[in-house]
Amino acid sequence: LYQFKPPMPFAPGCELAGIVRGAGDGVTHVKAGDRVLAIVMHGAFAQQAVAEAARVVPIPAQIGFETAAAFMFTYGTSYHALKDRGQLARGETLLVLGAAGGVGLAAVELGKLLGARVIAAASSEEKLEACRSRGADATIDYTREDLRERLKQLTEGRGVDVVYDPVGGKHTEPAFRSLAWRGRLLVVGFASGEIPKLPFNLPLLKGASIVGVFWGDFTRREAELNRRNMAQLVEWVAAGTLKPLVSARYPLAQGAEAIRDVRERRARGKVVVLP
Repeated sequence: LYQFKPPMPFAPGCELAGIVRGAGDGVTHVKAGDRVLAIVMHGAFAQQAVAEAARVVPIPAQIGFETAAAFMFTYGTSYHALKDRGQLARGETLLVLGAAGGVGLAAVELGKLLGARVIAAASSEEKLEACRSRGADATIDYTREDLRERLKQLTEGRGVDVVYDPVGGKHTEPAFRSLAWRGRLLVVGFASGEIPKLPFNLPLLKGASIVGVFWGDFTRREAELNRRNMAQLVEWVAAGTLKPLVSARYPLAQGAEAIRDVRERRARGKVVVLP
């Protein structure tokens, strides 16, 4: 058995796309021969895998397997974060930290789709260009610019309504201090490796919220809402409204290299391993 406890992220090799070989008793929404995407706890770096029925989603023919394999985790996480947890409203301002990563780019796209003004923060001009190509209204290079001062400029001192934070570390506090009244900080992950510590007077003074986003457990605890979310996302991808970025493809023999590139933050969007 694979033990999975927060705040541990999904392991590498947790998402896949392919053709159903067989379905267990009581599984009615997919059958042998169907094209699907799925989340597994581990084991997707293989030619065959086993997945829980609740985490298997049918896909139409117009969505290729490479796109589907790079889609469920990032867009599922970001849609749940922005819609269900952040309650992002049309006309609000969204700040995305780590905006050129997989979940970050998904948040940029979805923020625009939900009607927000999106400010993307990342660590290089190349990464920021990827954010602009996905619709970011403004960008911040936080290796060269002061995050808080730049946000004051971009919002004319008002602040942002929602911060999407999959990074943690040193940028979390200045981002939280840049929230507007009743703002929401979405705690998505800690890609920097550092879990930040915030002074608790800050939420009080801003009437602000720190909101946890644990999509993995959400898919299990609220399976029906997750299915509805995924159905909407699949519809948007099939229509071309959302365009997941696959920046690199590796044969299975180079799977370790794929993981290394993601870990060392060389990837933009998602990378895909091809069995």
